[in-house]
Amino acid sequence: MTAPGRRSSTFTRLLRHGFTDASAAERLLDSDELMPVRNDPVLLEALGATADPDQALLGLVRLLEAQPDPTARRELLDTLIAAKPLRDRLLGVLGASAALADHLARHPRDWHALVTYEPRDLHPGVEEFERGLAEADDPVSLRVAYRRCLLSIAARDVCGTTNIAETAAELADLATATLRAALAIARAAAPEDAALCRLAVIAMGKCGGHELNYVSDVDVIFVGEAVDGADEGKALRAATKLASHMMRVCSETTVEGSIWPVDANLRPEGRNGPLVRTLSSHLAYYQRWAKTWEFQALLKARPVAGDIELGEEYVIALEPLVWQAAERENFVADVQKMRRRVVENIPAAEVDRELKLGPGGLRDVEFAVQLLQLVHGRADASLRSGTTLDALQALAAGGYVGRQDAVQLDDAYRFLRSMEHRIQLYRLRRTHLVPEDDADLRRIGRSLGLRADPVAELTREWRRHTAVVRRLHEKLFYRPLLDAVAQLAPGEARLSPEAARERLVALGYADPAAALRHLEALASGVTRKAAIQRTLLPVLLGWFADSADPDAGLLNFRKVSDALGKTPWYLRLLRDEGAAAENLARVLSAGRLAPDLLMRAPEAVALLGDGDAGGLGPRGRDHLEQEILAAVGRAEGAVQAVTAARGVRRRELFRTAAADIVGSYGTETHPAEADPGALVDRVGAAVSDLTAATLAGTLRAVVRDGWGEELPTRFAVIGMGRFGGHELGYGSDADVVFVHEPREGVGEREAADAANKVVSEMRRLLQIPSADPPLLIDADLRPEGKSGPLVRTLNSYEAYYRRWSLVWESQALLRAEPVAGDEDLGRRFLELIDPLRYPARGLGDEAVRDIRRLKARMEAERLPRGADPKLHTKLGPGGLSDVEWTVQLMQLRHGHAEPGLRTTRTRAALAAARAAGLIRAEDAETLDEAWVLATRVRNAVMLVRGRAGDTFPSDGREVAAVGRYLGYGDGMVGDMLDAYRRTARRARSVVEELFYGG
Repeated sequence: MTAPGRRSSTFTRLLRHGFTDASAAERLLDSDELMPVRNDPVLLEALGATADPDQALLGLVRLLEAQPDPTARRELLDTLIAAKPLRDRLLGVLGASAALADHLARHPRDWHALVTYEPRDLHPGVEEFERGLAEADDPVSLRVAYRRCLLSIAARDVCGTTNIAETAAELADLATATLRAALAIARAAAPEDAALCRLAVIAMGKCGGHELNYVSDVDVIFVGEAVDGADEGKALRAATKLASHMMRVCSETTVEGSIWPVDANLRPEGRNGPLVRTLSSHLAYYQRWAKTWEFQALLKARPVAGDIELGEEYVIALEPLVWQAAERENFVADVQKMRRRVVENIPAAEVDRELKLGPGGLRDVEFAVQLLQLVHGRADASLRSGTTLDALQALAAGGYVGRQDAVQLDDAYRFLRSMEHRIQLYRLRRTHLVPEDDADLRRIGRSLGLRADPVAELTREWRRHTAVVRRLHEKLFYRPLLDAVAQLAPGEARLSPEAARERLVALGYADPAAALRHLEALASGVTRKAAIQRTLLPVLLGWFADSADPDAGLLNFRKVSDALGKTPWYLRLLRDEGAAAENLARVLSAGRLAPDLLMRAPEAVALLGDGDAGGLGPRGRDHLEQEILAAVGRAEGAVQAVTAARGVRRRELFRTAAADIVGSYGTETHPAEADPGALVDRVGAAVSDLTAATLAGTLRAVVRDGWGEELPTRFAVIGMGRFGGHELGYGSDADVVFVHEPREGVGEREAADAANKVVSEMRRLLQIPSADPPLLIDADLRPEGKSGPLVRTLNSYEAYYRRWSLVWESQALLRAEPVAGDEDLGRRFLELIDPLRYPARGLGDEAVRDIRRLKARMEAERLPRGADPKLHTKLGPGGLSDVEWTVQLMQLRHGHAEPGLRTTRTRAALAAARAAGLIRAEDAETLDEAWVLATRVRNAVMLVRGRAGDTFPSDGREVAAVGRYLGYGDGMVGDMLDAYRRTARRARSVVEELFYGG
């Protein structure tokens, strides 16, 4: 008897053998069914070797209880103790699969299926499975026989008799035998239909590829023909009835559950197309209408049931079309778009647990292998396997993939498939999600041989293999290209020049010959620099290919590398700092502006090293002005000083553009910015602050060069338009007005001459042709426009506004904000204009009509000839002008009464109007969305083309690059344009109501 408070020796042994609920296990071992063997060490040892000893023991007790009589129970126990093969197989299945334990409890004699241990039972094929299903003549008996066969597959699997590839092949063979049995049941039920037609069942997907899961849809396509002398229409109707019945036999739920769904949606036209077609109808569809993914799916097509001869004719007829698919327009874009769409459809909460479809999952390997098969299988028939692992091995053997990389991916794929199998085997449910419960993870880990700390070991191995797969594009697509041009390992199989060119075209490179020259120049040789480039380039090539213009990305990288190749820090930065290389790849392939800025001073690459938090983070106005003024102070003469200021401006424009591109594209570690408004605000604030700091530095340089420390007149620069609103884009001019005030004792003429000379010199110095982009100063918003004096005194402004000011000038002053020069003078200028822009009584009806007339005239007269108004971001319906004039009308009307409206910033004023109840929340959101989108399009156009534009580019690559910046993938330009039109149309309807109708 066990002393009180002490555990029994059995309890301790159970814990040592891996039981988690030793008390329950003790009770089960004490049951009548197990009494004869409860102390047998062989039983405990065998239970402890299973994935879940508690579950295995419970399943064994249930199986014993279900035996029809004591003799049958004794037979099972005797065989269990005496025969190690049965013991390992039966307990292994019971510990890994609750669903198969349930089956054995319902069909207690089926354990005999695990007793036989002969060579032919080790690797059964279709013939053996057909014998196992031979007696099934209805859906219920077919399910029982199917699970009996499944028992033997699972037993070999969990005991390690078969590996993952062999298990998947056995499951596909069992599916083949099951489809044949189901079709036989359907034929027997309708012999008159069977007599009219020939029906072939073509397996697709994992069944066709001989790599099926435990629980998966079985994808099929049906081909039908009339028998000699039969009417084709009647024959096809008969074939359709047989096919439908066959699908129901497998898919419908009975008292024994279902087998698996039979899915025919890969057929031509999908669900909308006929279930059964003739061979000629299939061929006509694929020749004229099929999409890229349909040819990709045909890689795995295999006749499995029905008229095999007809099925072979189908495969032979379509095979040439499959291997021509890579020559189709948009082939790679289509494949990549499919892959992205799959990932985007996964719920966010499940992405990290999705074994099949998530990043680094099984589908990544399968898609990549299929892409390489379609690209290179045209010329190399050895690659034409429907089985992923066989195809990967063939790709390595042919030099299309590095052997070591292929081994790593093979290991990762096998591990992930093994996890998937163990997850599905437990309940025989179709799932690809890694469970979150520790008990489930423990069972899976133990089933895979991870016994020390199953949960931690499983998680670690899973993450390690996922990381390998995440880098598969580098390994499969790009590293072989480097091996082909570098040719450092004699005797190694490698891509031929033609194969390398084919691959580059398939990956989106328009000029493969030039790309290969760049790769050879960068990576050839035995220098340390070339060795580092060979490490970097496979990764960079993938990032370039993810852009709209991979050729430009690679060319720009070569230029930067040529310029910085001899510096010790450049390649070290890219190699050692994870963010730097990816950020550089994104920046170099996103358009012309950022690379042009970088080429003028390549050392700015160093900014990319610290990621968003450091090198690319925006710098504030004070910091910028301090640096520029210090540089001006060190310079000799105004020209040198402004050159220094413009150099800082160029570097900071690059920093802003790079941060914008990286934030818009996202990186592997940081997803794209979810709030486009935040990106717009950051760019607007950064460029506006930079422009203000540059003007301040230029003003200091001009004054010092002409007058020493002090100008004879106080002088201030007032930002207007987008500049005053902190909304400048990359290509925006600086809209300003200039105000001065003579110092005490200085005459009006002297002061005016000095002020005009300052303005003239500032404009000249900021536009001198140089390596740095010019900063254009636009003073056309001053009183009287181009006809008026360039600079006025504060008193002159006061007199003009008192006597002559028009309502459009009050509207323009809404954006006025001092940006450089005398702060006190700038403040007094604002005090002067506040009554004009925020009138105490709001706007009269006549003033409102004037604004509306002016807006209507501008829409009619200023839109460029030939431009599509619906896509013009500035003047088109729902564009920037619509939103800004609507907001500004509210500011003029209500700014005096609502302090929140007294801002120069459009989005802030819109938010204040919403808070004050001047606009409905949904209308404010509509206008804000349209304004942000139009601003982003303008920024994108400048980044892509290197010059400003108010509408989408007409060039295909350029408009695609704009789309990538806005978050649209390859082939989605139409979606982007539709979304813009839709957003602008909604905004215009709000403008019609608030601006023209209010």
